[in-house]
Order: sequence, then C-alpha cells, then structure tokens
Amino acid sequence: MERVLALVLPLFLGLLQQSRGGPLKVEPREPVVVVAIGGSMQLTCRLACEGRKAASVQWRGLDTSLGAVQSGPGSSVLSVRNASLSTAGTRVCVGSCGNLTFQQTVKLLVFAFPDQLTVSPVALVAGLDQKVACTAHNVTPTDPDALSLSLLLGDRELEGVQALGRDEEEEPQEGQDMLFRVTERWLLPPLAPSTLYCQATMRLPGLQLSHHQPIPVLHSLTSWEPPVTISLEATLEQGSTHSPWSPGKLGNSSAGPCLPEIHKSPVPGGLELLCEVACGPGVAVRWTQAPGDLAAYERREAGARAWLSVLWAACNPEGWFQCRLDPGGQMASLYLVPEICSPPTSGALWTGSLVLGLLLLVFLTYRLWKCCWAHQLLGPPPPPGPN
Repeated sequence: MERVLALVLPLFLGLLQQSRGGPLKVEPREPVVVVAIGGSMQLTCRLACEGRKAASVQWRGLDTSLGAVQSGPGSSVLSVRNASLSTAGTRVCVGSCGNLTFQQTVKLLVFAFPDQLTVSPVALVAGLDQKVACTAHNVTPTDPDALSLSLLLGDRELEGVQALGRDEEEEPQEGQDMLFRVTERWLLPPLAPSTLYCQATMRLPGLQLSHHQPIPVLHSLTSWEPPVTISLEATLEQGSTHSPWSPGKLGNSSAGPCLPEIHKSPVPGGLELLCEVACGPGVAVRWTQAPGDLAAYERREAGARAWLSVLWAACNPEGWFQCRLDPGGQMASLYLVPEICSPPTSGALWTGSLVLGLLLLVFLTYRLWKCCWAHQLLGPPPPPGPN
C-alpha cells in the first residue's frame, strides 16, 4: 500500500500544479508589470499541450473590441499602447488542454514620474537655519512607499534636518488622468557654502527611478548687486529619459518649454513685479511666495500675467518672490533686498509727542508769567544810599 501511495502521490501533485498554471507561461514573468503613462508594452501567454491536443489560450479582463489581443494556436498577445491610468488593473490569461484548464494573472501598474522637480527657495544662505521645500510635479502613485523625497549633500542624505510635513495636491490636467504634486518640507541646520540636491525616487516592483534638482548654498545673497539683481528661475527639464510622457510642454513645442519670467519696474516708493509667460491659451500664472505674508502685498492676476507691488516704506523683509505656471507647475523666483526701509511712525507716538510738547510750552509760559508778575509786585529795587 505504501509503495502504491509513493507512486500515485507525485503524479497527483503534478496534476494539481498544472491545474494551477504549471505549463502556462506568461512573459514578462513578474506578477506585477509596470508601464509609464503614454508607454507601450506586450504581455505574451503561451501554452503547450502534451500529445496532439490543441491548446486554447485567451487573455481576459480587457475589452477585446479594441483589437489589443491577438490570439493564435497555443499563444495570445496582449498589447498595451499609449497607457493611461485606466489601463491599470489585473489581466487574466486562461488556457486549456482538453479538459484541463490553466490560469495566470498579471497586475498592470501605470505610473507617472517626469523629471519635473522644483525647490523653494531656489538658493540658500550659508550659516543660517532655513526652511526648504521640494516638489515633484505630475506624479502617481504618491504613497511614501512608492515616491520618496530627500535632501542629499554629495552622495549622502543630509543629516540634522527636521521634517516639517508632506503635502499632496491634485495637479490641473486637461486629460482624464489624475496626477498629483507632492511637496516635502524640512528645517535645515546651518550649512557651509556647497550644493544640496533634492532627490525624488520612484520605487515600484522591478523599477527604481530618481531625479535631482540642485539647491546652491551661497555665502551671501545680499552681497550681490543691490537693490534687485538676483533672478533665479527654477526651470524644469521636460521629458524624462525613462518615460516618453512629458505633460509640462505647453504651447508650441518647437519654441522650447513654457517657462514663467519675472520682470521688475520701478514705481514711486518701491517696485512692481510682473510675472508673465508667453505660451498658448489656457495657461495662467499666480504668485505663490513672498517674504513675510503673501496676503500683505497688493496683487493682480489676469491669465498669463500677474502683478505684485513692493513698497519700500512698508519695511517688507528681504527674501524670495515666487510665481507659478498652471498647468505645468513651472516656477520662477526673484530675490529682493529693499533699498529703503523707513519704520512707520506710530499714531500714538505722534500724539504723545504733541501732548508732551504742549505741556512743555505751558510750563515755560507759566514760569515766564510768574517771573514777570513777581517783578511787577516788588517794583524796581531802591537806589543805593549815600556813603
């Protein structure tokens, strides 16, 4: 009996393994296959039957009326072209040899990770505690296990930083795919003059991609030509080498990427900043950062142009002004140092000074009157007598 079981059991286990998909082969072999938005790929499923049995193979889980599945004797090819987020999901290959049926599943994961990193501010000052933010634009998925942001000094992660939080916002899109911008903020320790790098890394099954954006650490920003001479643009390099998708290109592609610019013009008592972009219709710019509180500045926005007034008499702190292009997420930055900063005269201080002056005038008038009145009462002094 034991010898019979020893012979039958391996045969039974072999049949069980085949019924779970033993002879059914899928290429690529990974259970999770990733493809970039706009990318293409093929999934091939094959089955070879023993003897003269004809193998039947078919992909399921996709609308075959699209013509994306081509099946033949013993094989079936599923083609994915111009992938979108709706392409993601589970695909099932079903094959049969006579009465035996086999099945293999593949999960398609669609991602977006263009080389679109921006930093704020675009430069730092050595020796100061400062905050910095790094943003990855038009990305998905966004969970921290898939997308991570970090700061590098050289080839190592910067030490001594304090994480201030992570934000995720939906990017304005013209298409159906919902993409996001992910921002991470840190408080930095004092640094020596050098160059930091914001690194964004996308980790998916069988895939790891990284992009970098430099952040110069300067000796001093105010040592440059005053009062307003620094105009650093956080430009975006469009089109990742790992993905053919580049949604940040707007307007006429032959004219290069669409980037905002900041112009300055003097006005009585300060400056007027103009952020504008020369692109096709459907784009807009807006101010996103200013020293102190952005709401304290007078602003006007009209599509591809946005104005902001800077009054020196208002004692605005020096720092970075930044505007942003939507859609696309490109940014431009400008560093300002006020020419004049006249502290405002308090109304209470002016009133107090006036009251004090009036009291002093009354006191002096009273003393003068009292002196004259005493002199009149006593009369002139008697003449000196004869010796």
